[in-house]
Amino acid sequence: MSAPSSPIVASWELALRLKRRREQLGVEVRTITETLGFTRNYWSAVENERKILSLESLRRIIELFEFDAEERDELFALRAAAKERGWWTRYSALFDNEIQRLFGLEQGARSIRDYENLLIPGLLQTADYTRGIMMPDVTMRPVEVDQRVEARLRRQVRLTDANDPFTFTAVLSEAALRQQIGGKHVLRNQLRHLAALIEQHPDTLDIRVIPFTATACGLFGGATVVLLDFDNPQLPTLAWQETVTTWGTIDDPTQVRNLTTTFQDAYRRALNKEETLHMIYHHAGELE
Repeated sequence: MSAPSSPIVASWELALRLKRRREQLGVEVRTITETLGFTRNYWSAVENERKILSLESLRRIIELFEFDAEERDELFALRAAAKERGWWTRYSALFDNEIQRLFGLEQGARSIRDYENLLIPGLLQTADYTRGIMMPDVTMRPVEVDQRVEARLRRQVRLTDANDPFTFTAVLSEAALRQQIGGKHVLRNQLRHLAALIEQHPDTLDIRVIPFTATACGLFGGATVVLLDFDNPQLPTLAWQETVTTWGTIDDPTQVRNLTTTFQDAYRRALNKEETLHMIYHHAGELE
């Protein structure tokens, strides 16, 4: 199996496989620290993706954990991939570690499901729409706005990468089609852009709108909820949840399962593809 295309995903998989193997064999952390000379804090950092083992240390761990030859090669490949630098590191001064982790997970995901209550998803935004979201923030300098817009557009390359395609499913509240971010002209162009993406990528984009006439939905009142799935069956689904003041990755299986079930319910309550596209064109036409 080839290494993931994202160093974040490679680092996560490497740490996950080492931790699972240690637990499978019943190896105590004390055994590792005594055998290899690591501190407990250092090994904790390895299992939590804050440290990447040196090549020699990984080789010794592989021997201790009795990985076979095929797994050994996979782990070495993961380490090499994890040492690469993702494009998002150029923007490390702008985004905290959690946001950069999301960018890396997006880069390595095979499918993404996204719910948005009031905004068009970031992966589908025009530059002017993104700028319209950010400009009211009086604490953000214009140059920083430009860089954040640039980063968001760079994320969108994943949508149309023919060499590494993935699927993107989004459920939006109808409110996202009507909130005039940036003004009527900006929103009209955003809706046209959204419709064009849907028509150009019918096999990889699945956009659904929950109309105002819907009477219930478990995600009503929520902000951003994202579910990320990966090629490797060893990697579980991860969730990302974001509000105005808090954001981060969720890996607790129960929480992820509950969010997945709630997303599926929202998807069922949304309009179908044709109805969604008709509504988008309708709202764009109202802004003429």
